[in-house]
Amino acid sequence: MFHFSNIVRTKGDPKIVEGGPSLKQPADQLARALGWFSIGLGAFELFAPRRVTEALGMEGHETLVRAFGVREILAGVMSLSVDKNAGLWARVGGDGLDAAALLSGLTADNPKKGNIALALLMVGGIAVLDYRAAQDTKPRRPARDARRKLYPNRSGFPKGIENARTAARQIAAHAGRSEVKQGDERRVP
Repeated sequence: MFHFSNIVRTKGDPKIVEGGPSLKQPADQLARALGWFSIGLGAFELFAPRRVTEALGMEGHETLVRAFGVREILAGVMSLSVDKNAGLWARVGGDGLDAAALLSGLTADNPKKGNIALALLMVGGIAVLDYRAAQDTKPRRPARDARRKLYPNRSGFPKGIENARTAARQIAAHAGRSEVKQGDERRVP
């Protein structure tokens, strides 16, 4: 990838000669891939619902396919965001909706039942990936018996509050203002 970034660099910029290891964990990479897949699938469902319904023998359900497309796009965007876990769980729920909609098309008079069976297989496989990614990216919490770190005696001032007050008095005196009296809790501007 660094080869492409060298193309857009200006003449004086240093060139990248080698890339380092990725900081992304495999779970993050899977979540990102599923997010982009979701956006692509959702765009196809949103803009070409007739092709989807014709392939499945479910003509007349274009509005439902469009709604599923919007859901896929939103779940994909969430999967690419900081809160990717919520997006991945939305994808898992969407897989259930997809399977239910596909099962409704498995009627005796549908000549394209084979396509629906294949689509159900694909939805099942993707659901497994979605579930795995959602499990792997869930927020990590410390164990219930883990010792919490408490800092009740820290003030936020590395050298102590009195040192900070003394420095504030010196700054105020140096700026030509009246000296702040000892124990005066007003802030020095």
